[in-house]
Amino acid sequence: MNRFDEMYSALPYPAGAVRDHYQTYGRWLGGQPDDSMRSRREEAEMIFRRVGITFAVYGDKDEDGAGTERLIPFDLIPRIIPAHEWQQMQRGLVQRVTALNRFLHDVYHDQEILKAGVVPAEQVLKNAQFRPEMMGVDVPNQIYSHIAGIDIVRAPNAAGEGEYYVLEDNLRVPSGVSYMLENRKMMMRLFPHLFSQHRVAPVAHYPDLLLETLRASAPPATAEPTVVVLTPGMYNSAYFEHAFLAQQMGVELVEGQDLFVKDDFVWMRTTRGPQRVDVIYRRVDDDFLDPLAFRPGSTLGCAGLMQAYRAGNVSICNAVGTGVADDKSIYPYVPKMIEFYLGEQPILKNVPTFMGRDPQELSYILANLKDLVVKEVHGAGGYGMLVGPASTQAEIEKFRDAVVAEPARYIAQPTLSLSSCPTFVESGVAPRHIDLRPFVLSGKEVQMAPGGLTRVALKEGSLVVNSSQGGGTKDTWVLEF
Repeated sequence: MNRFDEMYSALPYPAGAVRDHYQTYGRWLGGQPDDSMRSRREEAEMIFRRVGITFAVYGDKDEDGAGTERLIPFDLIPRIIPAHEWQQMQRGLVQRVTALNRFLHDVYHDQEILKAGVVPAEQVLKNAQFRPEMMGVDVPNQIYSHIAGIDIVRAPNAAGEGEYYVLEDNLRVPSGVSYMLENRKMMMRLFPHLFSQHRVAPVAHYPDLLLETLRASAPPATAEPTVVVLTPGMYNSAYFEHAFLAQQMGVELVEGQDLFVKDDFVWMRTTRGPQRVDVIYRRVDDDFLDPLAFRPGSTLGCAGLMQAYRAGNVSICNAVGTGVADDKSIYPYVPKMIEFYLGEQPILKNVPTFMGRDPQELSYILANLKDLVVKEVHGAGGYGMLVGPASTQAEIEKFRDAVVAEPARYIAQPTLSLSSCPTFVESGVAPRHIDLRPFVLSGKEVQMAPGGLTRVALKEGSLVVNSSQGGGTKDTWVLEF
C-alpha cells in the first residue's frame, strides 16, 4: 500500500529527500543521539506524571475496581505543517463547521434540507441523537456546536501526493485540546532553541479564544456572563482536561450537584450564596444533563436545566442535540450540506463512505469486508469497528454477522493509508501513522488555534490512533511563513 510521509519523500528512513518545511528540523534531528532523545522522553514522562496529565481507561480496572489512570504517550518529534497547507485546511474547516451549524438550526426549525430530500428525513428524525425537545428552541447566534473537533487524515492520491480528508466530525463534547496545549509547553521546555529556529504559530491563546467564544454565546441580555465548566466528576476519563480548561479560563469547575434551577434560571452554590450562571460549557452527554428531561436516574446534571434553557435564560455549549450532525450515518451528507446552505463546493473532501442501510451498498460492504474499515454509526474511541486488512478471518466473519443482523448500524470506508510521521520509538526513529484534530470555535466568528492535536498510532503498522487503543500524541507545528 502506498504511503505518504510528512517528512521524507520516500521510505524507508532516511532514503528520501527531506521535504522543504522539515529541512531545518531534519538537520537538527540527524545530529541527535538516541540516548539524548530517550533522556528527554523520560523527563517529559516524569513531568506529565507530576502534573497529573492522565486519562482513565474504563476497560482496565485496578484492585478496587476503578478505571486505571494512564499517561498518554508523548512523542518528541513534532508534526510540521507549512503555512499554505494550514491556510487551505483552515478555510475548509470554517466552511464545514459553518454548514454543520446551519444544518443543526435547520433540522430543529424549518427542516428545509429534509423537505428538499437532500438528507433523508428518517436519517435525522429517527436518529438516536435527534432531540425533539430542541424543536423551535432559538439559541444565541444560531450556533449549536461552539467547540468542534474535526478529525483530519492525509492519504496519498493518484499522483502519490498527500491529500487531506475529513474522517469524522466531533460536535458534542470533543476532547483532547488540553494535550495540544501541554504538548506545546513540554516541547518549549525540552527544546527551546528549536522555537528560535522555526516560526511556529502559537497555540497558548486557545483558552482565551474559548472563553471569548463561550461569552459570545450568552443569553442576549447578559452584560457580564458567568461561565462554568460542567464535569461528570473526577472519575471521567477526560477530567484532567475539564479541570485544566476551567483553571486556564479562570472560571468555576462544577458538578451537577453544585447547580440548581429556580424561576427558570440556573444558579451555582457558592460560599457567598447563590450565583446566577449564564453559560455552561458542558462535558456531560445529553442523556445525563437533566433528569427531568432525559435519563431520570442521572445525578450528573441539574434538574430543570432544560426548562431554563428553553426559556433562553442559560446557554449550553455545545447545544443539546448537536449529536445528530456528527453521527456517522449523517457524515456522508456533509458535502451536500455545504452545497445546500453555502452554495459552495467542499474545500475538504470526505472519505468515500458506504452505508449499510442502502441495500446495494450493503452488498458491496459484505463482499469486501477484508479490505474495508467498518464502523458503528454511534461508535467512538476506536471501539465498535473492524479494520479489515488487520483482522483475522474469524473476526471478519463475526463482524459480518453483526452487519447482516443490523445493517443500518454500520458504515464502511476504504482502508486509507494514513500518512506517517517520524516517531521516536524503542528502536529509534521510525514512521508511524498519524491523524490531526483541529479545534474549531464558533462564536460571533469562526476561529481556531493553528494546528491541533496530532495523534499517533505507536504500534508498527497500526492505523488506530485513539489513546484508549494505545495511541500517543505529538506537538503540531504550523509554520508562519
